[in-house]
Amino acid sequence: MVKIRLRRTGAKKKPNYRVVVTESSTPRDGRFIEIVGHYNPRTEPSTLEIHEDRVLYWLSVGAQPTDPVKKLLKNLGTLDRFARLKAGEDLEKLLLEAETAREKNAAAVQTKVEKTAKKSKAKEDVTAQAEAEAVEVEASVEEETAIEAVEEEEALVEEETATEAAAEIEEEAKADSEETSEEEA
Repeated sequence: MVKIRLRRTGAKKKPNYRVVVTESSTPRDGRFIEIVGHYNPRTEPSTLEIHEDRVLYWLSVGAQPTDPVKKLLKNLGTLDRFARLKAGEDLEKLLLEAETAREKNAAAVQTKVEKTAKKSKAKEDVTAQAEAEAVEVEASVEEETAIEAVEEEEALVEEETATEAAAEIEEEAKADSEETSEEEA
């Protein structure tokens, strides 16, 4: 029996898949008859490229998709087009419809990617603005601290000056009182 299934490629813990047509008795990553597409679940959104004409051909000659592939084909609308092909619709019309759907999907994916990029750019801008404000606040706090230190220093200097002036006045008063007492004597 011929199956349409996923063949794993890619590195360890980084899977990519080929959609292949193969005998059901061959191993998962063994021999295959034809590659009919690629699937990458790790991208956002996941990437799926299917050669619609070849898939429709293989389905028409009796190939059976596995459950994961059936799900992927259903999401693309390929199984619906196959049912319509069996009902008698023209293959060319169905392939044109599939191409149109693929282009719309690509445009939707591009729009989503652009929105995501705009959101991340906005987040970066907000983060940069917050960092700039934090730097400004930190600078103003340092400036206020420096001003307070200068004011404290000035207050200490004034206090020392006042103390020295008071000491001089006392000495002068003492000297005057000594002169007065000497004159009296």
